[in-house]
Order: sequence, then C-alpha cells, then structure tokens
Amino acid sequence: MRLFIGIEVPQFPKLIELLELVKNTGADIKLVEPFNIHITLLFLGEVRDDRVEDVKEAMSGLKFDKFTVTLKGLGAFPNLTRPRVIWVGMIEGQQQLRQIRSYLLNELLRRKIRPEDEKEFTPHLTIGRVKSLNSINNLISLINENINIDVGNFEVANVILFKSTLTPKGPIYDKLFEVKAIDRGGSSKANKAV
Repeated sequence: MRLFIGIEVPQFPKLIELLELVKNTGADIKLVEPFNIHITLLFLGEVRDDRVEDVKEAMSGLKFDKFTVTLKGLGAFPNLTRPRVIWVGMIEGQQQLRQIRSYLLNELLRRKIRPEDEKEFTPHLTIGRVKSLNSINNLISLINENINIDVGNFEVANVILFKSTLTPKGPIYDKLFEVKAIDRGGSSKANKAV
C-alpha cells in the first residue's frame, strides 16, 4: 500500500482564501482539496502489507512536545520561472519538524524501510501542482504579490501514518496509526523530538 507520514493541517480561512486566489489565476493547476492539505514528513511510497507493522513500530518510540507551526508566504518548486509545485512556507516549527523527521527516518532505515524522499526536506504545505504553462504568468504574479503573506498558525499535537489511495477525483487519505505529543499539562518551550 502507498504510505506517507505526515501532519494534518486545519482548514483555516486564510488558507482557503489563498487556494481561491490561486484557482482564480486561471492557471492549469490541480489544487489540493482543503481537507487533504498536510505536511509530509516522509513519503514511503509502496510498502508491502507485511511491513506496515514495522513502520508503526518505527513511529511508536517518537516522543515530542506540542509545538506551533506558523505559515507564511506563497512560493513554488523548483523556482518561479518554471513552477511545478505551489506551496505555503513556514517560519516557525521547522526545527521541530526536522527533528521529528530525522528520528523517524533513522528508525525506518534501521528496519530496512527506505522512504522515497530520504535526502531532502524543506518543510512546506503543497497546495497545488501545475499541469501546464497556460496562464502561468497570472500565477507567477500572484505568488510574487503574496511572497510574505501571513497565513496563520496551528498546533501540532500528533504525527500520523497515512495510507494514500489514488482515485480519478484525487487521493483519499486514511489514518492507519498516530503518535500523540506528550501531554505536559500546558504548553512547553522544550519542543524536542527524541
């Protein structure tokens, strides 16, 4: 089955507004459904059914405090001259996401499970994928106008193993396993992944 480890992102007004702005550029882009927007920590790709328990075991030792992710700015991969992926950036929470990802990656590799994206990690939210260069200049203008837009923030309280089923209408994500943040009876400044 097709798996990834990620973090759910709530649907808040500014994010929905940004999706609408991107849609209204007329660019040939496949937007991510608001309820499917997430932060991908590791994309595992196809994993045999008999290895899913190993993935859960790799995740089960993860310990982290709740932390805040602050979203800011619109951008594109690989660059603005030939955008393929449209994303929202983040200015707070990156360090904690990298620590969590690093822990999970090490645990997966110890179990001989090799994620497809083990090399690079730039924390972001993918909100759309460019299908062709039609009306691309409108999209590039919109990104330039919103390069520093404040989008909002949310609290990360769990890390989830998702099963991704591809359908003609878009992917369907099912939660298979979840690791909750340590409950310390209040927010903690020591946001560390062990």
